[in-house]
Amino acid sequence: MFSTGQLIFGILFFIAFVIVIAYQYRKDLPLHKRYYKGTVWILIAFISFIGLIAAVKFIFM
Repeated sequence: MFSTGQLIFGILFFIAFVIVIAYQYRKDLPLHKRYYKGTVWILIAFISFIGLIAAVKFIFM
């Protein structure tokens, strides 16, 4: 399906991408802590809402 060169390129690209994303996240972490306080509650509310919808679907199915 893929040649050896394509697999090597894909693996190296993935490793480099993860390293760059991790570096940028660590660099921006102080800004995230300052500007995005409380967003965890929004995530919890969103997941709860999706869970509620799924529960209602299975109860009334």
